[in-house]
Amino acid sequence: MRREGSALDTDDLEPAAQPAGKPDMDLMSIDELNDYIAGLQAEIDRARAAIAAKQDYRSGAEAFFKS
Repeated sequence: MRREGSALDTDDLEPAAQPAGKPDMDLMSIDELNDYIAGLQAEIDRARAAIAAKQDYRSGAEAFFKS
């Protein structure tokens, strides 16, 4: 963490975490590909649930401030 008047924090020099690379599908079996798809679908479902929750929250806030 940087403080006023202090030197640069070494954490600022650390590289950002790199996202996992895409798997080589040519090396994956059919079962592995199905498992990969299931994992991706689970992540999509999780993202959609987060979107729905945020939309509900926004709708509630908008209704509150329109009153």
